[in-house]
Amino acid sequence: MFFGGSKKENRAARWMIQVVTVCILIYLGIRHVDAVAGAVIWLAESRSSIMEYVVGIAAKVSSAPINIAIGLVFAIYILYNKEKLKRQTGRLIRAWFPSMFSRGLSHVACVCSQAFKRFIAGQTVEAIILGSLCTVGMLLLHLPYAPMVGALVGVTALIPIVGAWTGMIVETFIILTVSPFEAFVFVVFLLILQQIEGNVIYPRVVGSSIGLPALWVLAAITVGGSLAGPIGMFLGVPAVSALYQLIKEATVWKEQRTSKEND
Repeated sequence: MFFGGSKKENRAARWMIQVVTVCILIYLGIRHVDAVAGAVIWLAESRSSIMEYVVGIAAKVSSAPINIAIGLVFAIYILYNKEKLKRQTGRLIRAWFPSMFSRGLSHVACVCSQAFKRFIAGQTVEAIILGSLCTVGMLLLHLPYAPMVGALVGVTALIPIVGAWTGMIVETFIILTVSPFEAFVFVVFLLILQQIEGNVIYPRVVGSSIGLPALWVLAAITVGGSLAGPIGMFLGVPAVSALYQLIKEATVWKEQRTSKEND
């Protein structure tokens, strides 16, 4: 309407529009001066906390890969020099502690090491069995992605009890992209398989490999999970296995000593 005339008319029209806009903004600012002032004060007061929060998140995100890399390098270094570290630790214990205490501590460390080695071996065998059974069952049921899902189930099963449930959620979403009905069939099948694995396969395979009765395996998983969650479930079984072996040896030694005293 205004911009079709001469240049002077166009300038006058633009100037009028700017004046009206400024007047409207001033009017709104006067009407809502309290809200505007409160927002400005809040931004000024919380600026430092917002910046600290943003910087903290950025630091955590950026430090995670660095921590993983440092931990991996440190673990490789320890494994590479484990024999040297073992000799040095043994020398320190024998030099600074009484001979009886040092022998007992060395024996406890040896028992714990063997228990953890056997547990990792048994857990690996159990994961392979579970993954193989899952793959065969899915092939028989004509479910999609059987090899991939079976491998994923085996990998997640390395974490006792909880790992299989975590893997089931991911695998269900994968199959859900193909067919909701097949995803439902998979959930029912894996629930049945997990019941068999948790109550039959796991206690027998892992328990036999670490020399721990099935009852104590289930007790270790339950108590460890209640105390420390998934980490407690993973470490509870070898810890209870080592404790079971030490108590068994102490009981045998006590019985032999009592028998000699009676004779």
